Amino acid sequence: MARITRPLTNTEVDKAKPQTKICSLFDGGGLELKINPSGTKKWIFKYYKPSDKKRTNLTFGVYPDVSLAHARKLRAEAKELLARGIDPKEDKESLANQQKERVESTLQNVASKWFELKKTEVTPDYAIDIWRSLELHAFSEIGKYPISEITAPIAIKAVTPIAAKGSLETVKRINQRLNEIMNYAVNTGVIHSNPLTGIKAAFEKPKKQHMPTIKPDELPMFMKALSVASIKIVTRHLIEWQLHTMVRPGEAVKARWAEIDYTEKLWNIPAETMKKKRPHSVPLSDQVLSLLESIRPISGHREYIFPADRNPRSHANESTANAAIKRMGYKAKLVAHGLRSVASTTLNEQGFDADVIESALAHVDDNEVRRAYNRADYLKRRASMMAWWSEHIEKCATGNFSLSGTKLLKAI
Repeated sequence: MARITRPLTNTEVDKAKPQTKICSLFDGGGLELKINPSGTKKWIFKYYKPSDKKRTNLTFGVYPDVSLAHARKLRAEAKELLARGIDPKEDKESLANQQKERVESTLQNVASKWFELKKTEVTPDYAIDIWRSLELHAFSEIGKYPISEITAPIAIKAVTPIAAKGSLETVKRINQRLNEIMNYAVNTGVIHSNPLTGIKAAFEKPKKQHMPTIKPDELPMFMKALSVASIKIVTRHLIEWQLHTMVRPGEAVKARWAEIDYTEKLWNIPAETMKKKRPHSVPLSDQVLSLLESIRPISGHREYIFPADRNPRSHANESTANAAIKRMGYKAKLVAHGLRSVASTTLNEQGFDADVIESALAHVDDNEVRRAYNRADYLKRRASMMAWWSEHIEKCATGNFSLSGTKLLKAI
């Protein structure tokens, strides 16, 4: 005959005294109150695991934090799970892990893991810009949200104040970066799908703004303004260097002496300096080599060709050329990046191969061009084009002092 266990009363539970050894009070149905010699009273539920029918225990908590009534409720819930073939202990651990993951997988925490990969694909300066924009425009509003709970309306609400200020380009970039983070979360199993794929439709599209530049026939006037400009000598070298080499401002300021190959007449730019993280080689014309010789007494003993004014061990700031061009009277008319457009337009008008021009601007992967040309012929075609471009610049500077000229002072 099975032994019948009489249910416990609140008084029995409350007045139960510790013994010299662990003892238990039984409530039936697998529930017992384990009393330690220290006086701690702990609720234990004993049951058979559905998977292998082995006996195991599940702790419900400590009395009086967990009352008799609460312990019985937890027993009922555990038995309901067992009836459905679910191990209540494994279910509890699963819920705890989900809660832990929910707390740890905030937007900012997931973004920091995404950023570790992202910053290997972009330049260091651009990486800093990405993280700062997220800190300023996203994390301050929704950074502590579990990423699994971020919906399109939540993200839109966070970004709307930026749009209200008219900063539509910033809105576009933040939306793009939030989507990249969400896609990373999907690919790493944090969430099942990206809920932000369509949020750009909630905002006005930014009007495409081309970088200010000048027309090719305005280059002589620019060279004249440069020749009399009241700017530092390193800055002037930098502007002429960028004009001749057709590189981006951020790539120009980071030029190192060690990257110059005088034998092959090439400037070999490493991948980490380039915007698209691909190495790029620039054929050096006679004028560019002359420019290097002109600045050598200033920075030849330094790492960077164009050292910073305040800290010569570092390179000049990316905005240095822009600031100088603005002071020359070209505010809203030309920016340093616009010098690339002058080169591109001029070379296209002169009938140079469009693919070679694009590759010189680092718009086309070298491998795409090499399908048509072998490496030697490809560099030869680029070198020939760059030589023509430097000669054209030199002609535009006729009558003006040019640091890169094969003749420093030209006769009119």
